[in-house]
Amino acid sequence: MTGITQQIKELRDRQKIEHFLREDPFYQIYSIGDLDDFFWSDTKWYALTSGKEITCIFLIYNDDQYPVLLALNHRKQVISELNLREIAPILPSKFYAHLTEDLKVLFELKYHIKSFGVHYKMGLIDYTVIKEMDTTAVERLTVKDINEIHNLYEISYPNNWFNERMLKTGQYFGIKQKNKLISIAGVHVYSERYRVAALGNITTHPEYRNKGFGKLVTAALCQSLVRNIDHIGLNVNVDNTGAITCYKNLGFEVVGSYEECLLTPTTK
Repeated sequence: MTGITQQIKELRDRQKIEHFLREDPFYQIYSIGDLDDFFWSDTKWYALTSGKEITCIFLIYNDDQYPVLLALNHRKQVISELNLREIAPILPSKFYAHLTEDLKVLFELKYHIKSFGVHYKMGLIDYTVIKEMDTTAVERLTVKDINEIHNLYEISYPNNWFNERMLKTGQYFGIKQKNKLISIAGVHVYSERYRVAALGNITTHPEYRNKGFGKLVTAALCQSLVRNIDHIGLNVNVDNTGAITCYKNLGFEVVGSYEECLLTPTTK
């Protein structure tokens, strides 16, 4: 592509976007899921193009707190400061971002970056353990459980991102003891149309940890998902060794990494 100028173009062709993202479905699982009608109206898509070829896709998701930029350069294409100047006008003044290392370095030229850590992307590769686990102690959660869910997150996972409307997917599972919700697993992204799901909001009450409840609710969730989903993935902080071990024991493998950041423009 030497000599061909790269340009930023807005995209609304879902088929074209999906074709590019499917090159690395586990790495791009959130973006693929956001093509679904459930999320589509909250998204804006931009492509860095070289001639007619897409080299990288930038997704802006309009979240309630901050807009979120997903910029995951799975092709590892060289993106320059000049390209960043073209991208800058489409970006919000303050936004959260998932960035591959090369793009983080690039954004540091123009933005203050507050890092929330490097994260692994993991994909469910081996289904053996999931299929064999007895999850009869786990129940599917609904909007009727919303108060218990909020109470558990307040105690166990106060900084999590939980959107109540995701309960409508039917893909939230929990364990209760003495009518008290003590462990939960759910999804951040779910699309039967695109056959992808990203797990999230997985936690266990501090008094009940290290007893296998987190593994059990995650297994029950995956057992439900495999009926309609081809690619099941998740994001986890690299420092969360306990969770990483749990996911590996269930058949997940690390497929890549990225960094979560909050970006604000410099005054230069």
